[in-house]
Amino acid sequence: MAVENTSPAYALAANFDSAQSIFEAAGKVRKEGYTQWECYTPFMVHGLDKQMGMGRSKVPIFTFCGGVTGFFTGMFIVWYMNAYDYPLIVGGKPYFSAIYPFPVFYELTILLAAFGTLFGMFITNRLPRHNHPVFEYKDFVATSDDKFAIVIETSDENFDEKGTQALLKKIGGKNITIIREEED
Repeated sequence: MAVENTSPAYALAANFDSAQSIFEAAGKVRKEGYTQWECYTPFMVHGLDKQMGMGRSKVPIFTFCGGVTGFFTGMFIVWYMNAYDYPLIVGGKPYFSAIYPFPVFYELTILLAAFGTLFGMFITNRLPRHNHPVFEYKDFVATSDDKFAIVIETSDENFDEKGTQALLKKIGGKNITIIREEED
């Protein structure tokens, strides 16, 4: 007697055989109004992100904020040390100038922009996440070799198990499977 898996459903997944077929299927899934779904491919498929309706990455905003913070931190440090805390005239130079201490704020700008990029990537990708329910999908490993997959999450407001399954079948999906979340 087989024991039925009672773990909550996470998503429905369907396999596709080619980049063209997943590209066309992604457009159809988007037209149906789904928002919580993902495509998995073994290589980059040009234009797939636009076909899925994905917007521009938010990481450059974090980079910009980090860079601006680094610049003003560097300028504040130079001003505080040279013009306020310990004013010292050296070679007739002014107490505060943006020209002479250029390496300080230049390097801080680059350093904090790099940190902004790194942490922005972690935040926008919701990392670190050590395990994801899609890893339990038996055909997921094939998406790193020669298969393509679309995974539509149950949290999507348009998700209806039978309706979504029918859609995936209609657009050419094969091996349509329910992915369940692992219970601890």
